Amino acid sequence: MSHSDAILDRLMSLHPKVIDLSLDRMHRILEALGNPQHRIPPVVHIAGTNGKGSTQAMIRAGLEAGGASVHAYTSPHLARFHERIRVAGDLIAEPDLAAALEECEAANDGQPITFFEITTAAAFLAFSRTPADYTLLEVGLGGRLDATNVIDTPELTVITPVSIDHTQYLGETLPLIAAEKAGIIKPRVTCVVGPQQDDALRVIEARASGLTAPIFAFGQHWMAAPDRDGMIYQDDHGLWDLPRPGLIGAHQIQNAGVALAALRQLGASHAQARAAVTRADWPARMQRLVRGPLFDTAGDQAELWLDGGHNPAGGQALAATLADLPTRPTHLVCGMLNTKDIDGYLRALAPHADSLTAIDIPGEPNTLPATQTARAADAVGMDAMTASGADEAIRLIVGRTPRARILICGSLYLAGRILRDNG
Repeated sequence: MSHSDAILDRLMSLHPKVIDLSLDRMHRILEALGNPQHRIPPVVHIAGTNGKGSTQAMIRAGLEAGGASVHAYTSPHLARFHERIRVAGDLIAEPDLAAALEECEAANDGQPITFFEITTAAAFLAFSRTPADYTLLEVGLGGRLDATNVIDTPELTVITPVSIDHTQYLGETLPLIAAEKAGIIKPRVTCVVGPQQDDALRVIEARASGLTAPIFAFGQHWMAAPDRDGMIYQDDHGLWDLPRPGLIGAHQIQNAGVALAALRQLGASHAQARAAVTRADWPARMQRLVRGPLFDTAGDQAELWLDGGHNPAGGQALAATLADLPTRPTHLVCGMLNTKDIDGYLRALAPHADSLTAIDIPGEPNTLPATQTARAADAVGMDAMTASGADEAIRLIVGRTPRARILICGSLYLAGRILRDNG
């Protein structure tokens, strides 16, 4: 166990709840730390339900292609906590992470604070100590009361598509959820808005209007669409004719559009736009696994894929991606959290899968039991079974169908475990 891992384990016990949306504890600890959030480079703040991580990755790729140095904050991590904090382009170094965490732990002085809040404070501390041109902040949950929402005057705010998710924290309806996401909008700061359902867009526009924040919205001020073997982005400044995004899936054109709209607001060039769509890398978003123990188990005749989409909108995007791939017997290996709408997720995938093998997420207390995942799959018409883990599931599938397309899916926490175990 590394020094930072030991500190992170201690920080997990500082609050009885994993999620407790409030800004009071953040303001308290940041004040004790000297308010490092006021000393970080200009912020691009990104909220939304789906596509935040991919959009952030493309914005970063575009900015870095123009020579900018970029801090980036994202969550959750997949294999190592360090993935959450990228300092001037590089994952935070272990000594720097441990030092920031220890300083935050001391400043907190044992008071209640969630794991996400205190680690976000550590990210601000790290960002404040290294020069850069931009800071990309991805909201953890919601927006209005998220720990990242302590930046008074960001350079730009971005809201990716909003859909139903985390209803126990954000509200039962799309307008209520959109209101939480729109909480990142700040007075007179431009907000880039991705494709939205009408109910969500009305809420976002009303919030922006009340704060005199200019809106740069899909369908009104910019558009992005596939075009032959590439894609186009267009706004009042002109048209960018670009390759298809390197990230796989038709939905990545939508994510690319949001990223390109943000880059346009930041003054990016056509060359930077091209780099944004071609150079971005974002693991566990329809990622092809081509090495490692699980790849060896699958054998060289099978395809092995990994995706961390975990809500109905993610299921729909994944289904569209599967529909675009060459025809091949497709078998899912699925593990979900018990907080997710598994029925909505699986319903979109059912027409594109020959079977589903359900597994528990190893080491995750909030895993949905494999038996319940299998029952949900059966209810939407899938041929469903269970296995003790991903390795057994893959062996069962290739034993029946050596040339299968195997997709491990359902939760980012499962995806992270797969990447660690398959490394």
